[in-house]
Amino acid sequence: MDEFWVFGYGSLMWNPGFPFVEKVHGRAFGYRRSLCVHSWVHRGTEERPGLVLGLDRGGSCRGVAFRVAASERDATLDYLRERELVTHVYRERSMPIALDDGRTVSAVTYVVDRSHRQYAGAMTVAEAAGIVRHAVGQSGPNQAYVANTVAHLQEMGIRDHWLEQVVETIGQPVA
Repeated sequence: MDEFWVFGYGSLMWNPGFPFVEKVHGRAFGYRRSLCVHSWVHRGTEERPGLVLGLDRGGSCRGVAFRVAASERDATLDYLRERELVTHVYRERSMPIALDDGRTVSAVTYVVDRSHRQYAGAMTVAEAAGIVRHAVGQSGPNQAYVANTVAHLQEMGIRDHWLEQVVETIGQPVA
């Protein structure tokens, strides 16, 4: 059986929730990390949606690729589908990931569906901060999600200046 890889670009990078045998930084091309999904469950509600990350068209995205043992493939896919496809705002895709060690692998990842009604599209820092500042969902305040994301990205040596500006605007310290 072929190797099974999963690419994470948000909380999956530091909280994968599944067993893996290898973890390597890498880059997806043709997509970028974007705070472009209205969260109705984890970081907001339908009445007061929050914003969470999606992999959206354009640019490239640094993230983490996880190699999963063949014996864990089905359980990992079941887990990811339950976690990522709650409202079907993401589409499961396999795409090439250029690993930092020079290899290129095919990895499963979750790309935002731009035709879904939860797709928020592009917005200014002020617009995003205004949404994030007031939203709370089942997993807690939206502010905590965005600030935690930026902190983890920085720990991993990944800078996202736009997200950092959102965090600064909502009054969270940025390293």
